[in-house]
Parts: sequence; C-alpha cells; structure tokens
Amino acid sequence: MSPEPSTASGHRAIDLLRSTAYGRLSVSMRALPFVTPARHIVADDDRVLLRLHRGYGYHRACDGNVIAYGADNAGQGSEDVWSVQFAGTARAVEPGPRELALFGRMPHSADSAPFDPAYLHVEPRFITVHTLAGVPVRRTGHSA
Repeated sequence: MSPEPSTASGHRAIDLLRSTAYGRLSVSMRALPFVTPARHIVADDDRVLLRLHRGYGYHRACDGNVIAYGADNAGQGSEDVWSVQFAGTARAVEPGPRELALFGRMPHSADSAPFDPAYLHVEPRFITVHTLAGVPVRRTGHSA
C-alpha cells in the first residue's frame, strides 16, 4: 500500500501538489477510463479540492465515486521531474470564499463554451510520488 498523507512521503506529495496548479483527473465513465484536466488547491487540512468544467458532466461521474488524480512539473524546464498520484472518493462541494480565492481566476471558456465551474473534494489515499533526475531540458528556438 502507498503512503497516506500523514506519512513523510505523503507530506512531500501534498507539498508538491501545492507547488503546481493543474493536474489530470481520471474517472471511469460507462466502464471506460477517462482523463480530464482540473485545477486543484490543497486546503489547510490536506484535503484536495478540484475545479473542472461542469459542461462536460464529468463531475457527475466523479461524485461519490473513487477517482484518481495526478499532477507533475513535467514541461516546466526542470532537470528534476516529479509526479504525484493519488486515489480517493470524490464528493461534490461548494467551496467557501477563502477556497474560491485560492483557486484564483477561472478560465473564460472550455472548448469555446463559457466556463462553468464544478467543484469536488477528495481526501487523498494511496499517494505515490515518482521522480526522474537529470532529465534533459528541451530548449526552444533555434541555435545559430
């Protein structure tokens, strides 16, 4: 079994989640796996709150069901890449003003439709952290 949030590895995972804003939520829809991007924040009690677009309807598939969530720093230019994954039961919630402030500004659209937020609360379980050291950093632009 993987670490819980109360272990050293679990604390490290939660701290890493706090350092990035977006990840990928995975849920089973009609017995098939489905992945969608989501904005996350970590509350003071280490609960993870997710914000996703209501228009897709994925929040309904998540509410009351086990989901998986992952976030990483890949593509951010670091030679040390990390990835955090966890599972947990998602519950639809309405965040309070403090939590809404932590989420920050919403996207204005999702697939050209006005962004309509849906929020989920997840208590992380089975947390894993994977790291890659010495990853070649891809440079953009052309060399002379």
